[in-house]
Amino acid sequence: MEVINLCEQNSLVGQFMSEVRDKELQQERLRFRTNIQRLGQIMAYEISKRLNYTTSNVATPLGVKPCNVLADRVVLATILRAGLPFHEGFLSYIDGADNAFVSAYRKYFPKTDDFVVHIEYIASPRIDGKTLVIVDPMLATGSSMDLAYQALATKGTPAHIHVASVIATPQAIDLIRQRLPEQKTTLWTCDIDDELNEHSYIIPGLGDCGDLLYGEKE
Repeated sequence: MEVINLCEQNSLVGQFMSEVRDKELQQERLRFRTNIQRLGQIMAYEISKRLNYTTSNVATPLGVKPCNVLADRVVLATILRAGLPFHEGFLSYIDGADNAFVSAYRKYFPKTDDFVVHIEYIASPRIDGKTLVIVDPMLATGSSMDLAYQALATKGTPAHIHVASVIATPQAIDLIRQRLPEQKTTLWTCDIDDELNEHSYIIPGLGDCGDLLYGEKE
């Protein structure tokens, strides 16, 4: 499995990552959501370089011009709820994609930091032979991404899988490498942080992405 870390090269990704990590700037919820969306747009553009294209003759007011247009059938899948602005960033670039949504959440055992990930809802088209892009901002343990893919796999076998995140950990990357089809999976992330705390949150990370986007939950 190929792993691509966009922060390994200088680009505007570094600027936007500094803003989403900054605990003071995070208080501007609209700015935080916008930056997550921008990161989705940048990553969509980078992923687009790996997709397949065909040539189409386009009639202009003054003639005809051959243009390369997307040939892949793309399904853009998101893990709710934190993935929504990231998803919108992708969709604003890959606007002809079909869409899939998976609800995954951590269910904690009483009086402990232990949890299991539950999948409660999936809405997806068939994915047979298509390019599947699964987006989730935070790949901490990788369990949510693993279960989301297993749920989506009930809808068919994709031609290729792109896993997209804002921050990932080596632990999550290892799990995805083990659990998803290695030869046809590419993992994209804006940065990699090495540590998880006792609650399985990424350190230094950026905090609870869902809460920063939409407010705290009970």
